[in-house]
Amino acid sequence: MLLERPSDDVYYDALIRRDAAYDGFAYVCVTSTGIFCRFTCPARKPKKENCVFRETTAECLDAGFRACKRCRPMLRMKGNEPTVAQLLDALDREPQRRWRESDIEALGLDLSTVRRAFKRQFGMSFLEIARQRRVGLAVESLVTGADVIEAQLDAGFESGSGFRAAITQLFGEAPQGLRGKTLLKADWIETPIGPMMAIACGHALHLLEFIDRPALPTEIRRLQKTNGCGIVMGRTSVTDQIEAELRRYFDGYDEGFSTKLAGHGTPFERVVWDELRRIPVGSIRSYSEQASAIGRTSAVRAVARANGANQIAIVIPCHRVLGANGLLTGYGGGLWRKRWLLEHEKRMVANIETSTTDLQERRA
Repeated sequence: MLLERPSDDVYYDALIRRDAAYDGFAYVCVTSTGIFCRFTCPARKPKKENCVFRETTAECLDAGFRACKRCRPMLRMKGNEPTVAQLLDALDREPQRRWRESDIEALGLDLSTVRRAFKRQFGMSFLEIARQRRVGLAVESLVTGADVIEAQLDAGFESGSGFRAAITQLFGEAPQGLRGKTLLKADWIETPIGPMMAIACGHALHLLEFIDRPALPTEIRRLQKTNGCGIVMGRTSVTDQIEAELRRYFDGYDEGFSTKLAGHGTPFERVVWDELRRIPVGSIRSYSEQASAIGRTSAVRAVARANGANQIAIVIPCHRVLGANGLLTGYGGGLWRKRWLLEHEKRMVANIETSTTDLQERRA
């Protein structure tokens, strides 16, 4: 299933109708006022030419928009945690403040409680949101051609070196290099065998790797170079989708992965990766069998290299390929994880077979 973003016409029509079905899934950023709202906001609706539609609050913040005080899009419709509301109110009052942990403690809040609450709701900490808001304003100015010094001052950075360091830390390059860049979002996904990093745009997943993979920094740099993009901490609807699908996978449900993947790699690598996705859960192959499956029996080494170049772990299941002698070989996430995943999938298949047998017996 492909993730197809609705057109701006569809979004605008839903905005005019105040369609509640879009609440939490899309937001309108109003360029004439610099704010972003829910589709159900009671405020007067903007002209279409002043609307930019985003799928997450993080994207709105990154683009330099601030949350509407009437519909309060940063808050959940129900069950919002008081600490979240309190800190977002404080951020609205002082958006250019350089927030620190001591500021949170001064409000009488527990740091670990705040961190967990924001991570659950937004996929990032309050300090990251505050930082993103300041830096996002600056980036929005830069990509539209503003001078670096103007962007620096707009974002509330008194020090030019501090501004450059903040931009470089978040996006991987100096401010001057960000003009006209496409931005990808990176966030952590917790799993039973360690945290993974997911990097996505609003339409596809670009990278999914365990964070202790030695080649991860190289993969990120290659991703930036190949795409000509910047990377910022945050998440998109794609991140949410792959996180939900991974949760079902680790819970033992063989439902596959429908998250759209970005088309990276050479034509040969993509052929190898497509064939990897055809290996059923609970099955294994050798590299030679994988080469035969794509009609390239003499390309065993090339297939092995393509497996190693895969940067979408688990979804593209290179862990299901073993050496010719049946031994575990070559897994960037660590051989212990490869063994764990194969055992997990064996149990997954066994549970499905048991459930099917029980069902058949009950029907009989």
